[in-house]
Amino acid sequence: MDTTSALHFLSAQRLTIKGIIVAFLILFMLIPAIFIMNLVSERADRQQAVAKEVSSRWATNQTFTGPLLVIPYRESVKTDDGKTTVYKKYAYFLPDLLKINGELQPQIRHRSIYDIVVYRTDMQVEGHFSPVSTQLLNIPEEDLQLHEAFVCIGLTDFRGIEDQLSLLWNETSAVFNAGMPDDRIIKNGLHTPVAIGYDDLTRSNTFKLQLHLRGSENLSFTPVGKTTNVNITSAWTNPSFDGSFLPVHTPEINDNGFSAGWKVQHLNRSYPQSWKDGNYNVADSKFGITLLQPVDSYAKTMRSVKYAILFIALTFGLYFFLEVLQKRTVHPIQYVLVGLALSIFYTLLLSISEYTAFNIAYSIAASATVALITLYTKSIFHQWKIAALFGALLTVLYTFIFVLLQLRDGALLFGSIGLFILLAAAMYYSRKINWYGQLNQ
Repeated sequence: MDTTSALHFLSAQRLTIKGIIVAFLILFMLIPAIFIMNLVSERADRQQAVAKEVSSRWATNQTFTGPLLVIPYRESVKTDDGKTTVYKKYAYFLPDLLKINGELQPQIRHRSIYDIVVYRTDMQVEGHFSPVSTQLLNIPEEDLQLHEAFVCIGLTDFRGIEDQLSLLWNETSAVFNAGMPDDRIIKNGLHTPVAIGYDDLTRSNTFKLQLHLRGSENLSFTPVGKTTNVNITSAWTNPSFDGSFLPVHTPEINDNGFSAGWKVQHLNRSYPQSWKDGNYNVADSKFGITLLQPVDSYAKTMRSVKYAILFIALTFGLYFFLEVLQKRTVHPIQYVLVGLALSIFYTLLLSISEYTAFNIAYSIAASATVALITLYTKSIFHQWKIAALFGALLTVLYTFIFVLLQLRDGALLFGSIGLFILLAAAMYYSRKINWYGQLNQ
């Protein structure tokens, strides 16, 4: 192929070559988007680290378990050589009725630029144990060591206990002590000896305790009662109800806070009301409340960064169409500068959203980016009409992405319809382009 033919071929394929270059630039501009994703993850991890630091000094998430009545007993085992060995084992009894009423008092702790949710709670725990039936467990009454009986409760973080904790057992007060004589069921808990005689085995035993507790973000309960009733109120307006059980009725949530109640029966869980020398993971049945932050700016910023390819591809495509239709040449470096402006939008959004509400940060970052690219477009095409049209289309695109960020269940449907419309518009206006270098008349 001689020089003239080569030049003719390159001239005929000018748009194809430029299109390939633009496609390469779109892929190239994904590199800054990846770095920005890593930056968002780093800032989110920093927030989590600060939250853990604050929680470690205040108190972490709290899970309340109990109370459980534990009665040691002796078990004699004969060995092959005829000798008898006596072992000390434990029998566990769960309450027939467990009622918990509490109020969560949320607080916001400020550390650096982050807000961490913590709480105080006042809970009244009461109920009763049904008569102890040792026959069902095949334990002779004479083997029971009633003088060593104790009641135990579980807490995740003892630093959250604000006042001396005591148990009212059959109208007799007993003070809790840290640690567990037997920790197979409750790993981290408190216990107190209780006075129980053989006469007490045949009647119900009542209990009551008042708990003033600190914690962070989440408060959970373990439904150890044959019937467990939990009622919690709070001034927090953005709760999440999680765990193995949801509130029995739709929680009341309004501008003044929330109110939620649970009712769990023993048939709803996987462990019995009493057992001996066994090991059940009662924590698997826990349920509770998480005090969510109203807006997670890092999650929304990360979602917006995932649309970076859409921003860059549509913007570069529009520039390419304008370049062809206006018969002007846009240098690849100018494409790169526009792509960098689109990328800096995300760093602006990330940094500003750490100091103000996400929606305000999005408006500021988008407005600044649209203004910058609109003015740059004016300098390239030398027409305010084209620059204004480009700025308007870019505004529509940022508005479209903002709506997607607000949606949850309908984001995929709305986004798919929007992309279909954009693609249809691009196909419609591309009819005027002869891809061999001449405009259709």
